[in-house]
Amino acid sequence: MTKTYDVKFLEPVIEFLDSLEEQERDKILFNITKAKVSNDKELFKKLNGEIWEFRTLFNKKQFRLLAFWDKGKDKETLVIATHGFIKKSKKTPKNEIERAEKIRTAYTSQK
Repeated sequence: MTKTYDVKFLEPVIEFLDSLEEQERDKILFNITKAKVSNDKELFKKLNGEIWEFRTLFNKKQFRLLAFWDKGKDKETLVIATHGFIKKSKKTPKNEIERAEKIRTAYTSQK
């Protein structure tokens, strides 16, 4: 299978992944790699507007990395992961989506 996009982790994602246990981190990275070559909405799904989420369920914990598409014409297809969190409620918290949107706005304005 051919990957359909690359993923870039911003610093908050790296910090989040570093805070996790090794098996949790490995499962998240495995699912991201799997999402790159498949169109599985259980792994990567649109939330609203420009914000998407990488989804991982491991040991009864719901891990989420929020992301957006970098639509620059001079690059390969790229997804920017903004930050991660452990989801504790049924819906993705609004403040997490707003945080991802602010990061997306800052990222695109710097280009």
